[in-house]
Amino acid sequence: MVKPVPFVLLRAVAMALVTISLLGGLLGGLIRAGTMSPVAAPWQWSAAGWHAALMMPAFFGAVIGIERAVAVRVRWAYLTPLASVLGGLCLLTGHANWASGCFAVAAGVFVAVNALIVRRQSAPHTWMLLGSAIVLCLANIAFGLTGLSEAVLAAWFAFLVLTIAAERLEMSRLMRRHPAANPLLGAVLLALSLSLVGLWANAGWASRLFGLALVVLAVWLGVFDVARRTIHTQGLSRYMAVCLLLGYAWLAVAGVCWWAQAAGGGYRDAALHALGLGFVMSMVMGHAPVILPAVARIKVHYDARFYLPLAVLHASLMVRLFGGHASPQLKAWGAGLNVASLVLFVLTMVTAAISWRRRHTRHS
Repeated sequence: MVKPVPFVLLRAVAMALVTISLLGGLLGGLIRAGTMSPVAAPWQWSAAGWHAALMMPAFFGAVIGIERAVAVRVRWAYLTPLASVLGGLCLLTGHANWASGCFAVAAGVFVAVNALIVRRQSAPHTWMLLGSAIVLCLANIAFGLTGLSEAVLAAWFAFLVLTIAAERLEMSRLMRRHPAANPLLGAVLLALSLSLVGLWANAGWASRLFGLALVVLAVWLGVFDVARRTIHTQGLSRYMAVCLLLGYAWLAVAGVCWWAQAAGGGYRDAALHALGLGFVMSMVMGHAPVILPAVARIKVHYDARFYLPLAVLHASLMVRLFGGHASPQLKAWGAGLNVASLVLFVLTMVTAAISWRRRHTRHS
């Protein structure tokens, strides 16, 4: 069945805007890390200044919004990714006020989408997803009122962490857990929530509590997630488990660095990027071969090539975060390799999709 031209065109425009947000965020990160210098173009300075906003509420807000819209199958849910990418475009063109409005609309719709999911299926993981949506909504509203503060930044990260934790809780729901598992997770979520409230109130203890919550959550995921078992399998399941367990290790590192930064240790870059790259991007690499076919209806052929971008990502993080703490040059080189790993992963997904098509065309 041929889809109507307006829908195909709208999807193409949306994907182009998602790509622009991602490329803008990556370019901004390279400029901030000293890997490259901006030229006179104002949008490049905007990319550097709004790096975090381009990556989280713009890019990830759109990507997760698309995934959730596909799941609920209601047209109005696509307002979340549309408003998210428009917000990113506004940031790049120097219209921060319009961007904050777009982000607020995107997050408001996103809360409604997740409330609909809870109504259809009331379960611990769906309530966690609703909670993460509320955190995103409050963060985006605060961004419009106060700008890019440390509290807003932590809340954006909390949105991503809670979303990932909820999805892993869903995947592991059939496992038998220790009776203390759920109460411990509840305590972690409470601590994370209290830390966000404290950060908005400029409380001195809040950053330490945020870091501690990340460390405990990393331990919880490492102990109770199904990846602990699937690491002993083969193929795609083992690859996903490797991505997940490496991500949990970086989540713990991020929590320790967040605590150290709060104590005046100068670990801000390590805290932010151990979380944003080591944890979040490792989760993306692990889930993409499964989520992309479900969302975009593009099937991929899995093989060992997927380990190459994963290895580059984690090796470059080691260079950036541990070597870069003492050497700005190593930090710049590490950041460049971080971006290279993401580009390599995109190419891997493209070639894996081509491989699948060729194999099935040959056998049809």
